[in-house]
Amino acid sequence: MKGQPTGTPPRQEAPRRTTYRRCAALLLACSAASGGLAVAADGVQTGRGIADNGINGVAACAACHGAKGEGNPAGGFPRLAGQGAEYLAKQLDDIADGVRPSPLMAPIAKGLDPTQRKAVAAYYAGLPPPYSAAAVEASADAAVTPAQRGAWLATRGDWGKNLPACNQCHGPGGVGVGAAIPALAGQSADYLANQLKAWQAGRRSPLPLGLMPAIATRLSPQDIDAVSAYYAGLPGTSAGVTAKAGDKHE
Repeated sequence: MKGQPTGTPPRQEAPRRTTYRRCAALLLACSAASGGLAVAADGVQTGRGIADNGINGVAACAACHGAKGEGNPAGGFPRLAGQGAEYLAKQLDDIADGVRPSPLMAPIAKGLDPTQRKAVAAYYAGLPPPYSAAAVEASADAAVTPAQRGAWLATRGDWGKNLPACNQCHGPGGVGVGAAIPALAGQSADYLANQLKAWQAGRRSPLPLGLMPAIATRLSPQDIDAVSAYYAGLPGTSAGVTAKAGDKHE
């Protein structure tokens, strides 16, 4: 081609730069949003009451998600403890509004008013996650090879498929970032896999910039299984036991 130096391959960096920019923009958007959910101490206590005992016919969250919000991997119920308040409140709002379909959770989310949803979210956000954050974060520095597909995707990504490392947005070891980007560490493998499949199928809201559906559609079934198993089995977590729960606990 005229003007193209001999032997110089065409540039292939545009998709990578675009994805980097989207990751950075997502982090900025979520950081700007964090702090928007402020719940007074009495509101947090209200959230605890709903979590432990339910309210107005709404079942107690603890019945499925555990007494300390640790989740129930064997039953397919995700961990809530230590997740960001903004993230949890948005999930409840999305489920109540039908944006995130969940036959099991819909009547519960709809049975809570917006203030009660924020209170429950704030309560769970204040609980400690059931793992050592230091141990999980240290896993991000472990040596991995491409053959360790789950670890490689989580810590390195796959730029041949325009996939950034999951840890770029979800933090070292997938411990979450701020109030709006959730932790992946310690969730059950089946739960994580079901969420990625839901994004592939358009059953979950795209979040800012549509980043997650774009990433999920580039993952093969084997990729989904590998990266989900990686985060479920990180050091110090106890989510290695999984359930064949389908999508019913999304």
